[in-house]
Amino acid sequence: MCISMDVPSFPIQLVLTAGGTGLAPRDVTPEATEAVLDRRAPGIVHRMLSGSLAVTHMACLARPAAGTRGGTIIINLPGSRKAALECLGFVAAALPHAVDLIRDKVQDCFSFSFCH
Repeated sequence: MCISMDVPSFPIQLVLTAGGTGLAPRDVTPEATEAVLDRRAPGIVHRMLSGSLAVTHMACLARPAAGTRGGTIIINLPGSRKAALECLGFVAAALPHAVDLIRDKVQDCFSFSFCH
């Protein structure tokens, strides 16, 4: 797997892969993805797996990976079109905020007042 990131004229915000996340010997996408990640995003993986388990017990066989490399989010989706769309749906609402966070565009999620 070769991932080219942050082309100066077009920074890539999101990379989605599909397939290769099962238990078969040929399923090596998570290992290839984790080899290029700077930081893992276990919450994204957890949300996809928990959502998928509510749909099918076979989701327990999935091995997705997710995380960031530079200013790019990378997410492994299942190879099944149906499952990939479901998994993307489980995390889609959080992705714009995630992109803003890794690109340091969120100024204050909350603030504390230390004035006395």
